[in-house]
Amino acid sequence: MSPTTYAVVGGGILGVAIARRILQLQPHAEVTVLEKEPRLAAHQTGHNSGVVHAGLYYVPGSLKARLCRRGVHLLQELCTEHGLAYDECGKVLVALDEDERTRLSDITERARANGVPGVREIGPDELREIEPHVTGVAALHSPHTAIVDYAAVTRAMAQEVTAAGGRIRTSFEVTGIRPDGERTVLTGAEGQAVRAEQVVLCAGLQADRVAALAGDEEDPRIVPFRGEYHLLRPERRDLVRGLVYPVPDPRYPFLGVHLTPRVDGEVMVGPNAVLALAREGYGWSHVSATDLRDVIGWPGFRRFAARHWRTGVSEMLGSVSRERFVGAARRYVPELTSDDVVPGPRGVRAQALGVDGALVDDFRITRHGPVLALRNAPSPAATSSLAIAEHVVDLLRG
Repeated sequence: MSPTTYAVVGGGILGVAIARRILQLQPHAEVTVLEKEPRLAAHQTGHNSGVVHAGLYYVPGSLKARLCRRGVHLLQELCTEHGLAYDECGKVLVALDEDERTRLSDITERARANGVPGVREIGPDELREIEPHVTGVAALHSPHTAIVDYAAVTRAMAQEVTAAGGRIRTSFEVTGIRPDGERTVLTGAEGQAVRAEQVVLCAGLQADRVAALAGDEEDPRIVPFRGEYHLLRPERRDLVRGLVYPVPDPRYPFLGVHLTPRVDGEVMVGPNAVLALAREGYGWSHVSATDLRDVIGWPGFRRFAARHWRTGVSEMLGSVSRERFVGAARRYVPELTSDDVVPGPRGVRAQALGVDGALVDDFRITRHGPVLALRNAPSPAATSSLAIAEHVVDLLRG
């Protein structure tokens, strides 16, 4: 019997993790990863904050909750095996008033239902012991929340893929997907072609468009939101010891500005969330008329914007005003000033948005014949990547 052939579209952490998992279970399979950029981890994976999410927020029983907890375990094992940094710096969710304290209790219950270890609510005095420069009326402490370098994790897994006989083809932009007997043909922008019996699409910011090539439906649509960060100056990095996060407000679609140490020693302040003017646009000067037309023409975006336009205006003001941006973080770290930060990295989040105007919250995976597509994989997808790979490969084999 000839080996099964697989094509995985997307060279971010999810695509490489899935290729690795296939080869773990089927060492003789022919696996090819297709990435349109000249390098792996070029977009969301390479612009990730590096947080290993413990599973505090997610609805118990959801794919996010289950795969996040499993993913943490697998990720820690992989980092140990490859000698990659894995720093359990811990995290505090800080409540600023009594309303937020009430929401904090709800998150604590959800975290415990998800099996997050060591979480507990603390008062302002103990918060000061953990984070001397942080102020709040209460906090949820997650001591095992960690940070890693997800691009480094992706490269390590890619080495495993190639060592096991898999192929990784960069600069291969898939522009066509069509059936050809018992196989599927994936054609590239430069005339290349790959044939495979099973196809997995992990196209991130292009997820809906690549899925459409295989005949999948247009709902949900990817809407790109850019997140901008500032970095603490080296002499001010001691303002935080671990991750400092706000309590999520269910009225708003995004989390808000927080402080995030990285394994390279930097400390990020952010992000905001502004509509990106291109799917792979990391600044205001990066504009794609096609991408904007797709966003504005999507009924779901118009419904979303009608509900959240005030938040959108606030986020845009933070983008152009450093004082306003830093002011959001100063509520938690009162000593922080605009002079303490310099411009930092930017990323673009691929957020699936339904035709009803609602953000798709959970991971979403669809199947169209031999083609399986990850249609929505926002945070904590990087944390969950190895568990998502297990889940996807189980679906392929089932």
